[in-house]
Amino acid sequence: MILLDYKDFPRIGRIVGLDWGLRRCGVSVSDENRGFVFARPQLYVKTQEELIQSVMDIIKTDKIIGIVVGLPLHADGSDSDTTKLVREFADLLSKQTELPIIFVPENLTSIAAQEEIGRKSITKIKQELDSVSAKIILENAIAMLNRI
Repeated sequence: MILLDYKDFPRIGRIVGLDWGLRRCGVSVSDENRGFVFARPQLYVKTQEELIQSVMDIIKTDKIIGIVVGLPLHADGSDSDTTKLVREFADLLSKQTELPIIFVPENLTSIAAQEEIGRKSITKIKQELDSVSAKIILENAIAMLNRI
């Protein structure tokens, strides 16, 4: 179920953060108390169905209780072309799980992720960028949840 309000999101338990992409999806997972967030290897997929199955496997393996999805918005807060695709992905995912799903704006997370990764080869940056972005998205979501 896609939540519109953070107040309804569970307060304790492991959550997964996703930075959706057409070819790659960044993944991060929190610890149960949400004090730490760990970037996981990016998911390389060919179809939405394959991505959803990979996310469902993570949910089962890591005993996830909630899902955070980065939402790409323009600087003024309006939807981008990719926003619709991300919402469609979240809608498909919500049909496969009863877990709550929330969106977090992901403006500038790729820039912050690149700064966190530091100076590496282009290949290494591509291998890590989306999951480090997912880590930042999940950290932002946890900060917002903690303020409520």
